[in-house]
Order: sequence, then C-alpha cells, then structure tokens
Amino acid sequence: MPARLPSWAWVTGLTTGAIAVVAVMAVQADQGTKPTASASRPSASATADAKPSAKPRQPPAVPADSGTGRRIVYSLGDQRVWLVDASDAARRSFTVWPGTVSPDPGTYTIGTRTQATTGSDGVQVEHVIYFAAKSGTSIAFSNALDGSSPPPAASGTRTGGIRVSKDDGRALWTFGTAGTTVRVVE
Repeated sequence: MPARLPSWAWVTGLTTGAIAVVAVMAVQADQGTKPTASASRPSASATADAKPSAKPRQPPAVPADSGTGRRIVYSLGDQRVWLVDASDAARRSFTVWPGTVSPDPGTYTIGTRTQATTGSDGVQVEHVIYFAAKSGTSIAFSNALDGSSPPPAASGTRTGGIRVSKDDGRALWTFGTAGTTVRVVE
C-alpha cells in the first residue's frame, strides 16, 4: 500500500501553485498595453475666455407644478424623483426605472411600506414604498437587493415597481415615511 501524503502537504502544494499562477498573471498583465496621456496644445481657435466643461452637472430643478412643503416629487417624463424638504429645497434627486404601469399625475400619500419582498418581475427588492394603484396594479418605489436595474418587462407584463438604485432606495426609505406626500407630475 503506497504512503498517503498528510493534508498539510496538500494544502501547502495547492497554495504554492495558486501563488505561482497569480504571479504569472501579474507579470503578463504588467507587460500588456498601458494607457498613455497625450500632451496636446490648445488649437489656435481656442479663446482666452473658454470655460472648462468639467463642472459638475446640476440636476433639473424641482418641477414648478409639484406643490409645496415636504414631499416626494416623481416626474413621469424625466423619470426622476426629488426628495423635497419643508422649505421647498430639493435634498436629493435621482433618476428611476419605471415599471410598465405608471401612476396618473396627482397627489398621493405613502401608505404601506415593506422592508423586503419579491417584485412583480421576480427580483428580490427592498425599501418598498407603496403610494398608488392603477387597474389593480400596486405602484411603489423600490430597489433591487443586488443593486441591479430591471431588465425590460416581457410583453404584456404589468409591473408597478419604480426601481431606484440601492443608495437612492435607502435615502427614499428614510425620507418617505407613512403619510408622506408623493406628487406625480408629467
């Protein structure tokens, strides 16, 4: 009967092999193409008063027809949400992925909130904030547990989930307590 190698010998051998593979991959990656910066001079047509284009983009202003006071504003056309404080200042604004069923423009109130569930598209969601229903479909803000955006709905599928990013979902959950006004605008 041949002698068996002790388990520590197997672990040592496998670890050494893995380290060797990583080292070879690191050397190969180091030998690959590298980005280079091009040092170009401004063209003769550049003007002295040219302004840099890298300034941060401001989100659109809160829609004028969205009411007053502390509220969540959802623009159907812009696919954007604003969290507006009592002084009418937007505290946060972000884009969303709407479902196939949209609420009608109007004023709603957050009713039920659910920490986590499965969305009508089969995706695990959290921070679910229900505020409307249309033709038997509940409409709510939520974010996917894995942080993904929803794939396009299958033809004929009715989904009322308005999906947001994970960070925006947390902010919306904190801001949108039961009784908070949701104003839907075109």
